[in-house]
Amino acid sequence: MSQTPDLAAFPPLLRADTRVMVLGSFPGVASLKAQAYYAHPRNQFWPIVGQILGEPFAELDYPNRVERLLSRGVGLWDVYGACSREGSLDSAIRQPVPNDLGRLAREAPGLRLIIHNGAESARRIHETRALGVEAVRLPSTSPANARLSLSEKLEHWRAAFARAGLTDA
Repeated sequence: MSQTPDLAAFPPLLRADTRVMVLGSFPGVASLKAQAYYAHPRNQFWPIVGQILGEPFAELDYPNRVERLLSRGVGLWDVYGACSREGSLDSAIRQPVPNDLGRLAREAPGLRLIIHNGAESARRIHETRALGVEAVRLPSTSPANARLSLSEKLEHWRAAFARAGLTDA
């Protein structure tokens, strides 16, 4: 008898005018507790995207952060809608239940780029590329990814946002 996944992810932050969608794998413990994407204080997502878009995300409360991000054409979601997991590591994900990634093309017709935030998310890159939208794997912003420095990650992320037309470069 198989167990049912005990953790549920968040709904997508997505609007019809979303041009870039960032897909993580599944929220970590800090994010689940806060009910907020990228809530771990050492996760580099908000600092990286804030520098790229020139937005003070770190200074904003979560609802304002989300509104500002969406207003800049960037959405957030995860590739898994539910799973079982001890801790926050992607390697500990068990019984993952995939999200319907086809929803992205249906609900955001102007989508230009899908960014897979790390390796686990990128396991589903073939599905996002099948939507007819460019999809790339970028270095994870997770504190567990110490292979690259913040400035190296920022360089990769900045280039992707520029390709999508959200920044100059």
